[in-house]
This record gives sequence, structure tokens and C-alpha cells, in this order.
Amino acid sequence: MFDIIDTHTHAISPDHLRFPLAPVGGKQSDWSAHRPADYDTLLAAMDEAGIARAMVVQASTAYGNDNSYVAEAIKAHPDRFKGVFSIDVLAPDAVTKLKYWLDQGLSGLRLFTTGTTMPGQAAWLDDERSFPVWGYAQSNNISICLQMTAAGIPALQNLLKHFPNSRVLLDHLARPDLAGGPPYESAAPLFSLAAHPGVYLKLTNRTINEASRGASTPEAFFPRVVQAFGARRIAWGSNFPSAEGSLVSLLAEAKQGLSMLSDADRAWIFGDTARSIYPALVGAQP
Repeated sequence: MFDIIDTHTHAISPDHLRFPLAPVGGKQSDWSAHRPADYDTLLAAMDEAGIARAMVVQASTAYGNDNSYVAEAIKAHPDRFKGVFSIDVLAPDAVTKLKYWLDQGLSGLRLFTTGTTMPGQAAWLDDERSFPVWGYAQSNNISICLQMTAAGIPALQNLLKHFPNSRVLLDHLARPDLAGGPPYESAAPLFSLAAHPGVYLKLTNRTINEASRGASTPEAFFPRVVQAFGARRIAWGSNFPSAEGSLVSLLAEAKQGLSMLSDADRAWIFGDTARSIYPALVGAQP
């Protein structure tokens, strides 16, 4: 039996005085307002689901670029949590902020370019003002996860020309349109990224739902993705509590959705890939 690692969780503090809300774009997400989970609640949910460790990802639609609550979660439970932070990569002091949050014990960077409160695809992804951050991340083995849509893939391709050794993790597989079913021509931009060995995929409940929409089925889509990228470049994330439902149910949904894959592939997707994306997880023993 392999340890399960969740690469995509969020935590929201009930204490808005110590951790004031400052959502990116000025609008708080519905999930963070109506079904928040603090890090102790997240930990209890992990214990119930049998999840060994988790990446706590900055809740941009609650806290913007203030990663203080993620940092507190890591300090409170360093054996169970590691953290992913966000910064304004276009700011003149972006590299200084990047180093600051790394010094606070966080492990990876996340760029938020789209979401329920910011529909569409932001145009700044490959802005040259962000290049110092990309250069520092590439030189220091820091993973960057991208909350983006498939419309951002050309910008990512441009970034990879400049920073070919970057390690990039695409939240929700960059939200491809799969409803047309095999041969998944509408997802061709996603599959084109398989040629870049540093591009990894974060498979979440959104991906499973999309793979079941229209003419698509999980049985058709997920083996195709594994064939293209390899299971060693795919990691599972629950999206809890942004995703509706208990962590137990979200994990069960993912296991069922990937049941057609081999045991070896599922071991990578549910644990081993996360450790290669986030080396800090290797030393964390629950």
C-alpha cells in the first residue's frame, strides 16, 4: 500500500483579524466564504480519508498574496503539511518576496491567472517582468503550479522557450475541453506539452468531471493522458474544500475514476509524483 499525498488543498482561518481577507481581484470566492476549512479541520479530514501528507495551496480568492495562514499551517504540522505560496510576479521586488516565503518554510510557487472570481485567461503569464522569478525558480529547483486555462498554453510555451528546465504543474490539467471525446482534438494544446519533460499535470475532481462529460469517458481519456505524459508526471489533488463534498468522497471519486490504470501508475499519481514535484515532501514523515 502506498502513502497518499494530496497536492491541492486549501485552508481558511476563522480569525479574520489575524488573517484578514484580501482576495485577488477584490472578490472572495463562494467556497471560501460558505464552506471554509481551517488547517485543523483539513488535518482531521485527511486522517479520516487516510491521506498521509498534503500541499496546502494559497487560497488566492481569500488572501491574495498574503500567505501567512499557509505558513502557520506548515509550522503547526510540518510532518503533514507543506505549502505553496503566491506572489505578484510582476512586482519589482518579486524575487525578494519569493525568497521571503521560501524562508518561511513554504516549498512551491503558484500563479493564479484565472478562476471563478477571475474568469477568462489573464494576459500577463509570459510578461517579461515575471522573468526574474522564473529564472530564480529554474535555478533553485522550485516548482511553479499554474492556475490557468488552455488559452494560456501559448504563453506557457513561450515561457518554456526561455526557461526550458522549469518544473511546471498545471492545475486541473489547464482545464481542457474534453466533451468531444476521442481522439480529443480539442485537447491538442494540452497534449502538445507532453514534449516538455518539465511539465506536470495536477489531476483533480474537475478533471474527472470533465472526462465524464459529453462523448468523453474516464476509460478513454486517462489512459490517453498517461500514454502521453507518463504517470510519473501526473499527481492527484483533491481541491478540498473548494470542491464540494468530503475529502473521503473526493478521494473515492478519484480512485474510481482512475481504476482502469495499473497499480504502478496509480502509485505514482496518488503519491510518488508529488514527491518528485515537491522534494520537501520526502523528508516529511507522518
